[in-house]
Amino acid sequence: QLQLVESGGGLVKPGESLRVSCRASDLNLNPVTIGWFRQAPGKEREGVSVITSTGGTAYVDSVKGRFIIGRDYAKGAVYLQMNRLQPGDSAIYYCAMPRSNDRYGLDPALYDHWGQGTQVTVSS
Repeated sequence: QLQLVESGGGLVKPGESLRVSCRASDLNLNPVTIGWFRQAPGKEREGVSVITSTGGTAYVDSVKGRFIIGRDYAKGAVYLQMNRLQPGDSAIYYCAMPRSNDRYGLDPALYDHWGQGTQVTVSS
């Protein structure tokens, strides 16, 4: 059973940065489409960013210019660099993988494998 594991969450102040990472227990994520999602209390899960197997990227409008998705090729991981964080970015952040690389986008329904999530809290 594929297991995705997120790491790097924490508590930061508004305007600060944080990087969360996604790794798989027994799979190198370098050639794989990976999406990042977040869910705040009382809200639906929201697509934040995706990186495709060919290197294409997409972001939800609210994070464009602040967040960067990329690959750590040495570790076979995918990261989400979050800059200029705002209280509205507070949520549990999840990474997810679709069953095939031709499924990609910011719709959570496209993804089949999910991590347990990592908490990101932005507060002064």
